[in-house]
Amino acid sequence: MALINIASHEIHCKIVYYGIGYCGKTTNLQYVFKSINPSVRGEMLSIATETERTLFFDFLPLDLGTVYGFRTRFHLYTVPGQILYERTRLAVLNGADGIVFVVDSQAEKFEENVQSITELEMNLRRLGKDLTNFPIIMQWNKRDMPSALPVAVLERYLNRRRVPSFEAVASSGTGVYATLRSISKRVMAQL
Repeated sequence: MALINIASHEIHCKIVYYGIGYCGKTTNLQYVFKSINPSVRGEMLSIATETERTLFFDFLPLDLGTVYGFRTRFHLYTVPGQILYERTRLAVLNGADGIVFVVDSQAEKFEENVQSITELEMNLRRLGKDLTNFPIIMQWNKRDMPSALPVAVLERYLNRRRVPSFEAVASSGTGVYATLRSISKRVMAQL
């Protein structure tokens, strides 16, 4: 749920990067963080878990315009991907205005991706989100891996709602900004 800060004349929106462990969520955020001008972004914060970290940072994009005269500030989060952190993922999802579902395209990760998207949909329903118009983007990451499944297979089995999707290699930045731009625009359209 977007928060309006009257004093600073800003609307704060929360975008969550969701997916299995080591699919590229953190790599997406690190790439964005490193490439954004420090004057328009906040600090990157990390909340450590035993085997994976949850990252958070905020930034104020200057090129996406305003909504009713208010600047928009986006707060980007990742969730821990391991199965045992389901409660943490639910807590991080709370208040989300948009989601980037990051898929590890490798064939050996397919079943984990299916379980993760099913869990995401269940958690969004628990939080009372209407899945028919909630801003979600699919990112087919790790397209450079030899065992990457064809995009058509990923679309068929993981993109059941036919939301926008983007191919990516987050480690090199390929597709990272196209994904972020698309989810940001969808969130702003909901405002």
